[in-house]
Amino acid sequence: MNSFKSSAELKGMAKEQLFGKYGTAIGASLLISLIMTSMVFALEIFNTVITGGVFTAPQLIIYYLISFIISLFGGILASGEAFFFLKITCRQPVSISDIFYGFKVYPDKALFIQFVLSLISSVCQIPMMIFYALYFRNPQNAVYMLFMSVFAVAGTAVMVVINLMLSQAFYLLQDFPQYTAKELLKMSCQIMKGHKGRLFYISVSFLPLYFLGLFSCCIALLWITPYVNTVMANFYMDLMRNRHS
Repeated sequence: MNSFKSSAELKGMAKEQLFGKYGTAIGASLLISLIMTSMVFALEIFNTVITGGVFTAPQLIIYYLISFIISLFGGILASGEAFFFLKITCRQPVSISDIFYGFKVYPDKALFIQFVLSLISSVCQIPMMIFYALYFRNPQNAVYMLFMSVFAVAGTAVMVVINLMLSQAFYLLQDFPQYTAKELLKMSCQIMKGHKGRLFYISVSFLPLYFLGLFSCCIALLWITPYVNTVMANFYMDLMRNRHS
């Protein structure tokens, strides 16, 4: 009989597992954040210098292409991040260098998984971006604003559902590296059947903590981010534990 743990139980486990490892977990999360933020910041500075803030069509295409490549790089880090926090849930010793594990073990699969996630995100935003461009050219036309808003909400809803379905892929990569990336994505969809609402609820329950992090000038996020990641790793472990029970 399946007995899935509640959100409170998963959070309690995360707090216990992080005891004595918070410093390392903070360092790992901070390093990932600094790497990704610095790449995005460098892109923004480069484009500001080159374009002066006004994009031509070719420059806009290049900008989004580079942004897409940066997101793919983030997928390899996401693989290492999954490895790091799964080790915490399994009470294994961890080091900050674990976040680079994805570069050493099947980075091609991590890239493919992130490619699918990034592609889905881009496709979901296309209708909204089209009407945004039309509205930008003719801001007096309220119809463009209406359609832009509708497609923004619809695209976000679709993106959230699909991301929930594929949310376990990077964790599965750590446990089943012999599977292809397509098989890992398919397996994520399978194990998330009936659990998308549960994961969505857990994710939303962290919103007050994130607001606290923002009000603390992001200082509290140093502790919040590792905590959230550990809870998510426990969610995956809970899914797999009950799947084989």
